Parts: sequence; C-alpha cells; structure tokens
Amino acid sequence: MGAHKRPSMSRAGAMPLSVKSALTLAAVGATVLAPGTTNDAEAATISTTALQIAASKAGSPYQWGATGPYRFDCSGLTQYSFKRAGKQLPRTAQDQYNRTPHIPGFSRTRGDLVFFHGRGGVYHVGIYAGNNRIWHAPKTGSVVRLERIWTQSVSYGRVNG
Repeated sequence: MGAHKRPSMSRAGAMPLSVKSALTLAAVGATVLAPGTTNDAEAATISTTALQIAASKAGSPYQWGATGPYRFDCSGLTQYSFKRAGKQLPRTAQDQYNRTPHIPGFSRTRGDLVFFHGRGGVYHVGIYAGNNRIWHAPKTGSVVRLERIWTQSVSYGRVNG
C-alpha cells in the first residue's frame, strides 16, 4: 500500500482499533493520561501506602534530623514514608509545604500531609490518618505515634503521584 496505509480495522471491520479503543475507554469511564502523569487512584495508592508505612513505624524514637529507618523527626517520617511508597519529598516540613499542592480541609483524605503553622512558618508535619488524627514523630523524648490534631492552625497538602 505504500505511504497511504489504512488504519488497522477491528474484526467487524467497522472502525479502526484506535477509535474502538477510545470509545471503549469513554464507555467505561477510564481516563487517558499523558506520559509521566498519574490519575487520582494512583495518587491515592501512593498516599495510602505512605500512611501504612508511617503507621508501621509506631514506637520508633524521635531524633531531630533523623530520616529513618529506625529513628525519625517529623519531616523525616513523612519523607521516608513517601519515598518507600515511590514519591520523593523534600527534607524539611517547610520545604514539603512549599512543594505540595494545598487542599482545603474539607477535602482531606487519609494519606494527605498535615502542616502545622506558627509565627515562623511551618513547624511540624504529619500524615493524615482520618478522624482528625495524624501519624507523626512529635518531639524529643517521644516516639512515632497516632495522635489527634491539637490545633486549628493547620493546612493540608496532597502528594500527587
């Protein structure tokens, strides 16, 4: 056929396979993604996995500047958990806040980051566990634990896949 090839046809011969595939995707509600992007389900899987990893570190001692796998500070725990889930985060709570898309509190879901704000900016971060609780590494002398959010001076960020 030379340079004027016809598109391959389905068995019925009614339409090209590429058109049939696109119609099938539309019918089942699938999303076609550009290379290198992820959908909401994949981002949720990364966040859920990170949440599970953080929970698995319950009881690990807090140590300022520690990034795991046995000792953590707050941003070290979030960085470690997301890295193990397949997503890189910056090192500090402030840098994680600066690089994470922010979401309103009513949109928060399990696995989102919770940023605590003070006069100097973001001073703490944890991973939202649901029911107004977070997994975090609180402070010197404590351990990684599940705890209620104790202030309203928080914002939320979602780690996109």
